[in-house]
Amino acid sequence: MSDASPLRIALFTLESLASHAAVRTFVEAHAAELVLIGRSKPYRAAAGGAFGQFWRHLRRSGLRFLPYLFVNFVLPPLVARFRWRQGLAEIARAHGIALLEVEDVNAAACHAALQAARPDVILSFHFDQIFTRETLALAPLGGVNIHPSLLPRHRGPIPAFWALQEGPGAMGVSIHRIAARIDTGEVLAQRAHALPSGVSASTAARLLHDAALPMISDVLRALAAGKAEGAVAPPLPYCGFPSAAEIHAARRQGVRLVRFADWRAALGL
Repeated sequence: MSDASPLRIALFTLESLASHAAVRTFVEAHAAELVLIGRSKPYRAAAGGAFGQFWRHLRRSGLRFLPYLFVNFVLPPLVARFRWRQGLAEIARAHGIALLEVEDVNAAACHAALQAARPDVILSFHFDQIFTRETLALAPLGGVNIHPSLLPRHRGPIPAFWALQEGPGAMGVSIHRIAARIDTGEVLAQRAHALPSGVSASTAARLLHDAALPMISDVLRALAAGKAEGAVAPPLPYCGFPSAAEIHAARRQGVRLVRFADWRAALGL
C-alpha cells in the first residue's frame, strides 16, 4: 500500500467522558477514511446488563467507585440525549459515516458490517470488548489499539488510576497492535506525557486520549505506507479494576478517581 492510498478505517469506541472529545476530533480529522464506527452497548446482556455490572463493581470496588462510573459512562450519553452536546450518533451522521451498535464485536452482525465496509484496519479507541482473531482477520492490516499508559505497564481498563500512584513519570500513551492477550501486542508508538499535578484518574484519561491523536495519525500513515514497525515487550501483570481497599490506599496518597472538574466536563460546563 503506497503513501498515496489512504486507509479505510473501522473505528470502535464507546460513549465516555474519557474519550469523547478525542474521538470527536479524530472523526473530524479522518472522516474521509472512516468507513464504519462501531459503538459498544455498555449495558449489553453478555456483560451482565446494567444491574449486573453495577452490582459487580459495587461488590469489588465499593461505593467510592460509583462516582467514577457515573461521571464517565452514565452522564455523557444523558448529556447527548438532551442535546447539551453532540453524541457519537450525531457526529457520525454529520459526516455520513455508518454507525453500528455493537452488542458483540465478534458476532455475525458485526462481521457482516465489517465485510460490507471493507476496512483496511480496525482501530480500537477506548473500546470495552475483546476482538478475536477471526474478527481482526476481516481487516487486512488487523487491529490497532490506543492505550493510555506506557505499556507493558498498566495493562487493563483503568491505567491512569494505577499510573498516578507511581508518580508523574509513569504517565504516557501507547499505540499497539491488537493481540490475543490483552494489551500485549507490538507497540508501534509510545510517548511519555507529563500531566498537571493533582489531576484525577478521570482527567488523566481525557488528557492522555487527547495526547494520542497526533500519534495515531502518524501510525496510520506508517501503516498505509507499509512502514509500521514496533517491538513486543514481555507483559507485566494485568491491572484490573481496583478493589475497595486499593481505592482507599490510593486516597491516602492523594489519588482520586474523580474531582469536581470531571463533573463540570461531563456536563459540558
